[in-house]
Amino acid sequence: MNWDDTRIFLAVARSGQLLAAARALGVNHATVARRLSALEDDLGVKLVDRRTTGSALTTAGERFLATAERIEAEMLEARAEIGDADVAVSGTVRIGAPDGFGVAFLAPRLGILTERHPALTLQLVPVPRAVSLSRREADIAITVERPDHGRLVARKLVDYTLGLYASRAYLARAGTPKTTAELKAHALVGYVEDLVYSGALAYAEEIDRIFQPRFEIASALGQTEAVRAGAGIGILHAFIARSDPDLVQVLPERTIARNYWLVLHESVRDLGRVRVVADFISEAVASERGIFS
Repeated sequence: MNWDDTRIFLAVARSGQLLAAARALGVNHATVARRLSALEDDLGVKLVDRRTTGSALTTAGERFLATAERIEAEMLEARAEIGDADVAVSGTVRIGAPDGFGVAFLAPRLGILTERHPALTLQLVPVPRAVSLSRREADIAITVERPDHGRLVARKLVDYTLGLYASRAYLARAGTPKTTAELKAHALVGYVEDLVYSGALAYAEEIDRIFQPRFEIASALGQTEAVRAGAGIGILHAFIARSDPDLVQVLPERTIARNYWLVLHESVRDLGRVRVVADFISEAVASERGIFS
């Protein structure tokens, strides 16, 4: 069995398309198709159903994917161990994170890690959606729920809270609500419900069922900026809102508790560079745990 053929199979499995796999690998579509067929001939089994709308793994392909990922992880680890100590912390590590945590917490702190390890490249992808570790959209994912399926390894980072906040200018203009019932008389800022990618992020009803915003933004940071500009009252991450003296907490007894998890695919958890980045994130959160409480 040829490793290059297996590498092409992994790219197809993760992208779901031969053309996308070809682009990711920097080869042409015909090469991907030919090498994939060679691997199937070598194994004597069909691994991928080629369709006009993309590609899907067969049952045999699903089974082989686990084996291919173990081979990939062992080869990467061997490459790191053969060289000197610096090799273990060289290369690229991509981190997928919710935009609030990714931008407000990670972005200002990860530069320390690149200073420590000049051969390490970090890619921070702070997006308001889930990232797929199995498709290698990221090496490390920060999530708001512990994953309950897949070959994933998770460690809890920290508990955090959300609460109602408004700008001082807005409250001076519209008044401060004393009860949740009074929220109906106010402009409210919230999320776009049908774009919420995790049940843990559908938290408005935990404040009150009448929390019905007329200004909806599919980004935690976007909501913060709108509230800061005086657009209304919003449910914001406390660790972000508390850093702005112009934001005031409203109805402080109404808070929402959530937590962040650091998640890895088990095939990369022993890679030196991934371990270093994961440990750095955990240590950074632990050292500043107070800002989240």
